[in-house]
Order: sequence, then C-alpha cells, then structure tokens
Amino acid sequence: MADRVDWAVAVLLGHADHLATRRWRGLVWLTGEADACRHAALTLWQAGAWRSPLWVAPWAPPGLPQADCLAPGLARTRLGGEQDLLVVDAVSPGAGFDPDAFGALAGTLRAGGLLVLMTPPDWGERPDADYARLAEHPFRPEQLSARYLTRLARQLSAANEVIHWPVDEQPRLPLLPFQARREAPHVADPDCHTADQAEAVARLVRQRRRRPLVITADRGRGKSAALGIACARLLAEGEPEILVTAPRPAALESLFQRLEALCPDGQRLGYAFALGERRVRFVAPDELTRLSREGAVGGAGARLLVDEAAAIPAGLLGEWLTTFPRIAFATTLHGYEGSGRGFAVRFLERLTREAPEWQGLHLGEPIRWAADDPLEGLVNRLLLLDAEPAPASTSVSPTWRRVLPAELADDETRLRALFGLLVQAHYRTTPTDLRRLLDGPGVGIGALVADKTPVGVVLTGDEGGFDLELAERVARGERRPRGHLLAQSLAAHAGCREALTARLRRVVRIAVAAPHRRSGLGRKLIQAEVARARSEGIDLLGSSFGAEPGLIAFWRSLGFVTLRLGLTRETATGEHAVMVARPLTEQGEALAAELTARFQRALPGLLAFELRELEPEIAAALLSEGEGLTLDAADRRDLEDVAFAQREPALARPALQALVRYALARAVPADSEPLCLLVAWGFQGRSAAWLATRLGVSGRREVTAQLRQAAAALIKG
Repeated sequence: MADRVDWAVAVLLGHADHLATRRWRGLVWLTGEADACRHAALTLWQAGAWRSPLWVAPWAPPGLPQADCLAPGLARTRLGGEQDLLVVDAVSPGAGFDPDAFGALAGTLRAGGLLVLMTPPDWGERPDADYARLAEHPFRPEQLSARYLTRLARQLSAANEVIHWPVDEQPRLPLLPFQARREAPHVADPDCHTADQAEAVARLVRQRRRRPLVITADRGRGKSAALGIACARLLAEGEPEILVTAPRPAALESLFQRLEALCPDGQRLGYAFALGERRVRFVAPDELTRLSREGAVGGAGARLLVDEAAAIPAGLLGEWLTTFPRIAFATTLHGYEGSGRGFAVRFLERLTREAPEWQGLHLGEPIRWAADDPLEGLVNRLLLLDAEPAPASTSVSPTWRRVLPAELADDETRLRALFGLLVQAHYRTTPTDLRRLLDGPGVGIGALVADKTPVGVVLTGDEGGFDLELAERVARGERRPRGHLLAQSLAAHAGCREALTARLRRVVRIAVAAPHRRSGLGRKLIQAEVARARSEGIDLLGSSFGAEPGLIAFWRSLGFVTLRLGLTRETATGEHAVMVARPLTEQGEALAAELTARFQRALPGLLAFELRELEPEIAAALLSEGEGLTLDAADRRDLEDVAFAQREPALARPALQALVRYALARAVPADSEPLCLLVAWGFQGRSAAWLATRLGVSGRREVTAQLRQAAAALIKG
C-alpha cells in the first residue's frame, strides 16, 4: 500500500509540473475510506515542495499543524491569499462538502496547483456531515436526499479534466498535449499583472466627474486589487480621502493589501488606511447611506469605490450615484457568493438614465492562471456558478407547472436553465442554494414554462407546525430550532405562539426572465402558489424581503399584509427586512388579523423612535395598511387653521396624523410628496434641517410653509 501511494504521489507531482508549464491547475478526486484517503493526501502534502498548502476540514489530521488547517466555515478569511495545494476533506467522520467554501477557495489556487477533493467511494448515496446545516426542524440529516452529491459525483466521473485517484489504484491522468512553457504576459504597468488590470487602474485614476465607471469581472481577475492600486496612486497624488464600501469588510482585503504594499510609509488600522493626513476608509453600506442622507459625506471632489456592487440593493447604489461626483462600481459576474447578472438587470438601466456618459470595463484575463485553465470551467460546471437562463420566445404564453427536485437532479439542461433564472434575478444566490434546491426539506418549486423553457420560477419552504410545548419554549427564547425564519421571527418579536403551531409557507425566491418582466408573470407565479398552498391546508403564505416601496406595493396588490418590520437596517443591504403574509384558512385569517393589529398598534411609536430614519415613502406604505380614520369637526377645524391660517402645525399634530391616515384610506399614493412630508414631520419627528434638505428650501419658515401647503393639498384631495 505504501509503495503504491508513493508511486501515485510521484505521478501527481510530475503532472503538476506539466500543469505549471501551461499555467493550469488540476483537480484530484481522491476516493476511498477515510484513513486511507488522509494518508494518501498527507503523503502528497509532505512530498511536494508546496509553498502555501491548505487542508480544509473541521479539524487538522494527526501530524499536521493546526495553522495549516482551515474549517470550511472560515473559507472567506483566506480570500485574497494564494495556495498551491488545497486538500478538501469530505470523507472523514464529521466532515462534509461545503459548496460555498469549495467555490471560494478554488479561486485562491494558483497555476501549477492541485485541488485534492477526498470523498467516499460511494459518494452521493447518502447525505454527508455538512447536510446538518440543511436539516431544518424536525428533520435529521440522514433523512434528507443526497441528489446534490449524486450530481457532483456524476459530473466528476464524466469530466475529462479530472484526475481520478481511487486510493488503492494509480491516478487516472488526463492527456496533456506537449506545449512549451507559458509565461505570464508582460504588462507595462509594474504594479499590475494583466493589461486588463492596468487599464482599470488607469481609468480609476483619471476618472472625471459625473462619469461613473463600472468594472465587471469573473473571479481571479484582480478587480479588487485594481481598486487598491488606484487608491495608492490617488493618495500619492494628494487625494485627501477615498471612501470604499462593500457588503462585508472582508471583501476589500485585497484592496487594503495592495495599499499596504504600495504605500509602505502608510499605516493600516483594520479597514482604514492613512498616509499622512490622507486616508482610505471603509464605510458599511447602511452607515454610508445614513451619512449620505445627512449630508455628512459626498459633495464636490468626493470619491467612492464600491466593490461587489451586485450584492448591494440598486436603490442604495442610485442614492450614492447622486452623492458622489466620482464613483466606481466593481462587481463579480460569476462568484461563490452570488452573481452580478442581477446587477446588470437591476441597476444599469437606472445608471444609463441618470448618468448616460458612464463607462464600462470588463476584466477578462485571469491573473493566477491561464485563460484556458481547465479547473475554472470545471468548478463553474460543478457549482453552476456560470448558470444562465435559457433563451425563450416571448410569443408563447407561459403555463404554470410544479417542478420536482428529483426531475431537476436528472436533467442538467433544465437544472441549469432554472438555476440560471435565480442567479440572474437575485444577488444572493450562492452554491449552497443549489444544494437546497435539490435536497432541502419542504422545498417547493413552481415554474412558468414557455416552449419547454422556464421563464419564471418561485421557490417556497414549509415552516411551523410545532407542538405547543416547543412553541412555548421558542417564544420564550429557550430554543432556536434550525430554519423556520418567518415563524420563529414572528414568535420572537411579536410573542405569537400561534405563528409556530400554524402551518406556514414562505416564498423564498421569485424570479422572472428579463425579456418577460413587467408582463404579469410574477403575479401569476404567486397566484399559483396561493392556490396550491390553499389546497394543501397551509394557513399563511408569507415572504420576507428588503423594504422597498415597489416591492411592498407588489405584495399588497396580491392580498398580502405586513406582519413585521426589522428595527435596524441589514448591514449587507442597507434595508429593513419586512415580513408579509396572506391568510388562506380561518386559522390563518385569525392569526394574520392578530399580527397586523399588533403591528399597526406599535407602528406610530416605532416611527417616532426606532424607525425615525425609515424612508417616509415606506412609512406611508405601512401606515396605509391600518384603519383609515374619519375626520370629525374638531379635526377639520384644526386642519383648516393650519392650512389656511397661521396655526402652529405642532399644536395640531393629532389632526395632521389623522389626515395622513384619512388620505391613505382614500387611495392617495404612499409616495405622494405632500403625504410623505407630513409622515416625516408628523409621525417621525424629522428635524427642520432634514426636511429643508429634502424640500430644497433654506430654513424652518419655508418648511412650515410647505407643511401648510401639504395639509391644504390633502384636505382638498
């Protein structure tokens, strides 16, 4: 056995040398029993002259320093680094295949490197240890299907570029034609690795006012590093401050690493960098939005660099567009943590409308490997990182049908087309979502199909159904079963035990192909789910999403009501999470009525305190779901004294609040400017300075005049 392993390792090291001449990387699929696989992989580890190997497993194997081992959940901490050997343990007891970690770390492997994936010989016949993250209450991991792993094993078996190494046999190597050693291309800019990266840096440095720059790239093209190189040069030229933002600070690690390397006299403190009095600093999206709205950032000469822009709501990107005269957006098109296709669909239309002279640049040339590297394409196929919607005719009327995960698992073309819809439409679609699609408990899939091609898809998940004892313990905060986002949130924040004992179904994702949008397909998908859920005895059909007026209006038009709003903005999105539901049974009617009544009763107080900085348009939309008040004679007299005389508005605040609800009940649009002004002033207590900025006037007197005009407009309306 030892001689056979030694011989196999010698073969693999020779093959790695051949890969290096092409600037390629390779995947070794090592199959066998756990002890034998670990021994073989450790032999390879010790025999090669690896400069930066990494063992990915919940714990280090015997004889390997813990510093060389990384738990899969910490994969993001290595982004920006480089490895020449990656060993992914999916065979040991307690170890499993983490799709997100695999996708993230594969991009850190440099040319000539090997990615060793260790699995059992019968991989795919049962769930592995990582399925514990997928097993929502009351399911256990062993009760789930393993279609996702079966698909991976099938893909690896069929891939010609895979080095298959059954541990008791010799590795089966792909044939490589002879080729002279390929060197990295020469680039005139000494700080850049490719001509693409150099062009990006040059455009960033010479960017003109009101000429937004959009940089797109797949992983490994050096876009984040390009931002760092540009920052270093701008600081050297005397730029006083550059703000940078991203969904998470860790996404900017490459940027700050390049800053440190190119500005050795500077000082880095966390995610801020100072060079004398000049600085680059990270600001989280929610904080940046708050500062922007307060006028504390932006203005003449201000510069903002946005990395992973696809993972930030288009509404926030649009706000920053008007705040910063020099702004650049960089985003990954196909990546382990989401897709930039949604960015192209959701934001570039607005960008073209508001800044028609924006410029685009795509980085196509990889840095760590050659453009024809086989591993990149293989990982994309395994994880469907590059999934795209299939083209479909708009002349065929789509029909709804239920899709079973088992059907998708055996039909790669349909799976790719359907998952491509989700990738394009939603910035948070990750490799783990593909596993949930195929093996998640309680997952439901509905699709609108035109000429055999999916043009719309909705994913749902079943929640609730807890027994009374468990519901009580969850509501008191003593238990937190896995999953059940909607049910547990309503129980924890509204104290509603019935939300846990009732049967809930949550719309997890909804997506429509770009050519079919704004044609009512989203509405058809939800209506079909309503009918299906009702027929199956579901009490509430609900959803959770970032609060935005258009989305709130969409769900309200389908009979959904608001049950809860998050009190703080999510760091990654800058939006408050809103939960909505539609009752489908008598029990659901009673539950929804109780929850909406509680929410509406609490809403005015929340708007005055915790939700004081909520957008007035959203506040008005939420208030519109409450009961419309009538205006009695005293209210009308107070309102007329404010609107048409000189009564101080603050002394008639209750009447003005009643006027807002009265107007909303009579279908005055929630985004009506007079209405939003009275909401911001009367419910949220916004300062005169804030109101003056929103209205574009100079002071308190002008604000008061606008309040009078708003009251008059609503009275007359």
